[in-house]
Amino acid sequence: MTNSYSMKRSIIFTLLIMVLLISVVLGIGIGAISIPPSEIVRILLSHVPGLQYYFAKGWAPEHATIVLTMRFPRVLLAALVGTGLALAGTVFQGLFRNPMADPYVIGVSSGAALGAVGSILLQSVVDIPLRYGIPAFAFVFAIITILLVYNLARVGGKAPVMNLILAGVAVNSVISALVSLCMFFSGNQLHQVLFWLMGGFSGRGMDYVYIFIPYGVVGTAIIFVYARELNAMLLGEEAAEHLGVEVERVKRRLLIAAALLTGACVAVSGMIGFVGLVIPHIVRMIFGPDHRTLLPAVALVGASFLLLADILARVIIAPGELPVGIVTALVGGPFFIYLLRRQKSTMF
Repeated sequence: MTNSYSMKRSIIFTLLIMVLLISVVLGIGIGAISIPPSEIVRILLSHVPGLQYYFAKGWAPEHATIVLTMRFPRVLLAALVGTGLALAGTVFQGLFRNPMADPYVIGVSSGAALGAVGSILLQSVVDIPLRYGIPAFAFVFAIITILLVYNLARVGGKAPVMNLILAGVAVNSVISALVSLCMFFSGNQLHQVLFWLMGGFSGRGMDYVYIFIPYGVVGTAIIFVYARELNAMLLGEEAAEHLGVEVERVKRRLLIAAALLTGACVAVSGMIGFVGLVIPHIVRMIFGPDHRTLLPAVALVGASFLLLADILARVIIAPGELPVGIVTALVGGPFFIYLLRRQKSTMF
């Protein structure tokens, strides 16, 4: 039985990796100038140390410029952000023990966006390089938001679903007012502010990937280290303590890690909602609640999902481009309503 389950899990993971690779190739190949998959693979492999000689031919120089300077950085960033948001949503759902917690719904993404917008506006007053200011401000505001929402929702050591949603709505309303205030005073920086609110990867280069990586690596590493503790937390805080888990310490570290990932994602892509809501829930139905398996699966599916959403955003009104945040909201909004209907018997 165990061998059969392991084989089934290995097959599913192999399929997920294949879907991700196909999504990457599609993301690079689709655009105003279409590039064949075989040419994309040769261009990418020609820049791998040791393989340059074998793949130095068979592709057009202008296509190499498009792939390496425009599309590959965008695709890589979309995959990283999809992974980060999905992992953050998995942590929030695990800690709060309900399927409707995600960075967007409970206001963490909004808080991070407010920090990013504040950093943009402060640049005109204080000389803070956006490369460092936006991630730092987004992270700090994400931490403040998650702590505020959780403490507002907490009753008797737990955060009930309805309380969590109401707290998220309340905090989001305040944040929305503050963001509107920032927009009112933004002047010539209004375009940048709107980008953070709508979310997208247009014009994103490797510099944004470099901004994300240090925050993303630290946040992801902390989450994977505490996979076993997340499993114990699913049983409840008291049960986890009986199993030897230092609940408050683990909770703080996981909240900080999830907020770190959320802040990094918002810093490079703006507000992209519902990835952390939809992906963990769907993957959990396939792999079960064991975070040792769930986390890597969520990372793969989250990356593929946002890559496909970005492709759809580019082609649906071509040659124009929709913000990716609109596409994910169109998917996540109905899914959130579905979850609300499923949970209403326990909420009212």
